[in-house]
Amino acid sequence: MNKNSKIYIAGHTGLVGGAISRLLKKEGYKNLVEKTRAELNLENELAVQSFFEKEKPEYVFLCAAKVGGIISNSKKPAEFILNNLKIQNNIIDSSYKSGVKKLLFMGSSCIYPRMAQQPIKEEYFMTGPLEPTNEAYAVAKIAGINMCQSYRKQYGSNFISVMPTNVYGPGDYFDLERSHVVGALIVKCHTAKKENIKEITLWGTGNAKREYIHCDDLADASLFLMKNYDDGEIINIGVGEDISIKELAKKIKKITGFEGKIIWDTTKPDGMPRKLLNVDKLHTLGWKHSIDFDRGIRETYEWFKKNITLK
Repeated sequence: MNKNSKIYIAGHTGLVGGAISRLLKKEGYKNLVEKTRAELNLENELAVQSFFEKEKPEYVFLCAAKVGGIISNSKKPAEFILNNLKIQNNIIDSSYKSGVKKLLFMGSSCIYPRMAQQPIKEEYFMTGPLEPTNEAYAVAKIAGINMCQSYRKQYGSNFISVMPTNVYGPGDYFDLERSHVVGALIVKCHTAKKENIKEITLWGTGNAKREYIHCDDLADASLFLMKNYDDGEIINIGVGEDISIKELAKKIKKITGFEGKIIWDTTKPDGMPRKLLNVDKLHTLGWKHSIDFDRGIRETYEWFKKNITLK
């Protein structure tokens, strides 16, 4: 892939796709193709086929997806599985038919079993039951992985699949319906401070542990793998460290200046008890994250204050 290669970023307005777009432009890639949903509905098979036939991108970052936290995943499982399957199927198939040189499929760590041994190695994939709260989304991602591997096996397509841990950073969702945990905590603490609310309620026990990667680190890892990884087997992208939701809440409480009380609603689910990725494979290739978590959270909160207006 060179600086003049034609590169299509599917989902460039989202958290991950946006970070990849920023990085590629910063690195001097001059021939990027980016389409908003209004310009190209990725769930429309004929529209996607026509786009690929016309544009003929050489490289594809498949970051487009319907995403959300526990609330939206629990409420709309049919939408999560159907929409994501449509997007993946259309882009992967059209990439093959139009002769794309290489495609990177953005998976998710939720594809791993709920009770997987920690830290989670790539070979634990498909070795146990999934976490019920995001099963529909996970099944769609699993199908995307298998589709990339199947096109590689049958047609020789250089399609790779990466499995990032929980992502946060500028451009994230900051509404309680779609937010993941970092975005949701920022919104709750910021709103409580602003409106002088004395306590906030969070789901679960707070004991579940999660690993977080800044979207800019994920973008950097994705570009690195697009250049240096050509294997059909999945590869984890993470930082190799995790913290409890309770500790995360304390960090965000301090950064936002919220001084009230946190109530834990233990009638609500925690999700997976722990989700820490083994990133030995990625480290062996020569990539490690560079953004400190505390710094990343502070930068995310500053971006939120400048760019998000809450209703």
